[in-house]
This record gives sequence, C-alpha cells and structure tokens, in this order.
Amino acid sequence: MKPTPFDYASPATLAEAVSLLSARDANAMPIAGGQSLMPVLAFRLAAPKLLVDLRRIPGLNRIETNSEGVHLGAMVRWRDIEDDARLDNAHPLLKAAIEHVAHYQIRNRGTIGGSLAHADPAAELPGIAVTCDGIINAAGPNGARTIRAAEFFLGPLSTALKTGEIITGLQLSPWSVARRWGFEEISRRRGDFAITAIGLFYDTDAAGRAANTHIGVIGACRRPHRIAEAEAALNGCAVNDASILAAAKVAATAVDPPEDLHAPARYRRALVETLVERALRQAAARSTRGNT
Repeated sequence: MKPTPFDYASPATLAEAVSLLSARDANAMPIAGGQSLMPVLAFRLAAPKLLVDLRRIPGLNRIETNSEGVHLGAMVRWRDIEDDARLDNAHPLLKAAIEHVAHYQIRNRGTIGGSLAHADPAAELPGIAVTCDGIINAAGPNGARTIRAAEFFLGPLSTALKTGEIITGLQLSPWSVARRWGFEEISRRRGDFAITAIGLFYDTDAAGRAANTHIGVIGACRRPHRIAEAEAALNGCAVNDASILAAAKVAATAVDPPEDLHAPARYRRALVETLVERALRQAAARSTRGNT
C-alpha cells in the first residue's frame, strides 16, 4: 500500500512548526527520522493532511551533559548516542539499551523524539525514560511544558501530547559514578522489538545495601513502567543470591503481561523473572570492576 496524499512543510523554526501543526488541528503530524511514521503511513494506519519535517529546526540535534544530567534533543539519532563517548560514564544504561535498537540502518535515522512520540511499549527508549525518571520537554501553541515520563505514556501508541505539541527533548537525571546497573533483553531476532526487556539500576548505602532501586520493564506490559514491588524487595538488602532471586520472583508476580501472537502472558512473566535476575547479577558484578 501507499500513503494517502499529504502536503509537506519544512519549517526553519520551532515556532513555525508549532504554528503549522496547530493550524491543521489533528490533520497534521510532525516527522523526525520517519522510521516509525513512514510504515504507519504506508499501511494507512494514519492519514495526515500535512507532514511537518523537523530536521531544519536548530538546536534539536544536540546532546548536552552537565551537572543537571543528560539532555537529548528530539532530533538526536541513535547513532549519535552510540558515538558520544561522554555517555559511557554520563549514562551507561542509556547506551547499553540503544545497542538493542533495530539495525544500524535504522539507528542512522531514528530519533529520540520519534521514539517517544510513537510510544511503542516494546521500544527501548520509552522504557529507559520511565526507568530513569526522565522528563520530556514539549512545545505547543500554549508554550513550553515538561511531562514526567511516567505520566507521558498512556498506553500502546498513546501519549499525553496535546494537539499541536512537539517533543523538543528528554532530560535524564545525573548519573552516580558508583551506581550499579544492568540491561537484559529477549527478542525473536537481533534488532526486533523486545518480547521483554529489563533495565535497572541501584545505588548503595554506607553499609553496602541496595538503595534507590529502579527496575523498569519493557515489552511485557501495555506501557513501560517501573516495578515498584520488586524495587521495594531489594531496597535495604545486601545484593546477593537470596535478595536477587527474591526480587526477581516479586517482579514476575507484579506484572500483568498481554497475550499476543509473539508470546503468551505466562512466557513474558517468566521472562521478567529471568531477566530481572540476570540484570541484577550483571549490576552486582560491576561493583568489582567499575561502572562500565
């Protein structure tokens, strides 16, 4: 199939882009890398009358690292993240997750803003944004606003963006150099969307016990979210075989996976337990050889 006919605009400023989108109400869509949107258009799952290309808008393709954390502009590509050596220490969990995104051809074009706006529950970036308490920046006809990632994703392909709004970036909090982290994913083939993935991190208190644990699940639920029950099970504990297995078991009982053609719910639930265990063991091993 081919897309339905549409007009095309390539504005030079953010204000112009917002104006174009607002003027067409719900009949206009922004396009960034197009790796998710173009297949949707080809299958006629969406039929906008206008596409607003964001590639000429200055400032949206920058990665900034400072005392406030990591800021990723909406037009930052996966390849930009892979190639930025600062992120090896500034946010290694983000870098590890991006290695699982599709194939290098897609990573050359796909963008931060496009992935967040598409809101596929099996995509890595939305999961990392939620796991790491990310803040999504948006601009619209009523000005700029920030949205907590935990409140941004409403369900599969559904977000809190309002008509005429454009994602401008993602802010991630500063990363502790002593933080332990892990990322594990299962997909049918390398580069496919995750059947289930787990991204997590924890800090340690003065006694070496886990604190500030964040465990995020990708692909096994209708939207990315943290598994609060498993986080609570690990916090305050020494990270060892017993606490790892206990947290993993709690995680499996806390999720409510969907049934689909890729995997039954019971399989995804089993994957959650296995991947939480693997990711926690991966994280614990970093304590003896640094954070990379």
